[in-house]
Amino acid sequence: MNLSPTDSTTGVTAPTQSGAALLSLSDVHSFYGRIEALKGISLEVRKGEIVCMLGGNGAGKSTTLKTISGLMHPRSGHISVEGHDVTTVPAHKLVRLGIGQAPEGRRIFGRMTVLENLQMGAYSRSDKSEFPADFDRVFALFPRLLERKSQAAGTLSGGEQQMLAIGRALMGRPKLLLLDEPSMGLSPVLVEQIFAIIRDINSQGTTILLVEQNAQMALQVASRGYILQTGKIVLADTSANLAANEQVKKAYLGG
Repeated sequence: MNLSPTDSTTGVTAPTQSGAALLSLSDVHSFYGRIEALKGISLEVRKGEIVCMLGGNGAGKSTTLKTISGLMHPRSGHISVEGHDVTTVPAHKLVRLGIGQAPEGRRIFGRMTVLENLQMGAYSRSDKSEFPADFDRVFALFPRLLERKSQAAGTLSGGEQQMLAIGRALMGRPKLLLLDEPSMGLSPVLVEQIFAIIRDINSQGTTILLVEQNAQMALQVASRGYILQTGKIVLADTSANLAANEQVKKAYLGG
């Protein structure tokens, strides 16, 4: 099922609250060699929001997150964080500016313990005296990690590894948390748990940009959403309006 910008009565600019955006992308074009993966992406995420990006495989969702986090740089367009241009800022410096990511596939350090993985998430921080409070926060969100803090991360279950990936990102004290397919490969029960924790993280003050193929769950936790197809945003609206859109239902919600 293909969507086009004309399928939306609001075009491709999602309703937002007043005030400056925490994150803003303007006409971003990103390439893999000669292949244009992002074809003019523009979006905003405001402080305190959960915003989701939906789309099929190859739509450009993960590429958008890689471009935001500095793992790749756009060939044209602009990215700003709190009004500051970060288009060409490298990934390690963006972490210090408050951009954290739990990547697709988790990417935990399998031979390290759970605690060592969490410590790696705080590598850019110099305030070591504050680490215990952040460990406590992560272990409160993910009690299973506390039970396994001395266990090699590679021996954890898939759900536990996802918890660890999110916890590791939180150790950097991000202003904006990028979550790439957090429900991938998880049982329905664990999916429910992960999304409940995403709500908790947001309620504690962390802004979230969520990439997710489970559109139904994503639209339940997010306030707004963008739908990508072949590197373009083709629809943007409030989550309630997207969930009620007949085209979205047919394409992503099984309606």
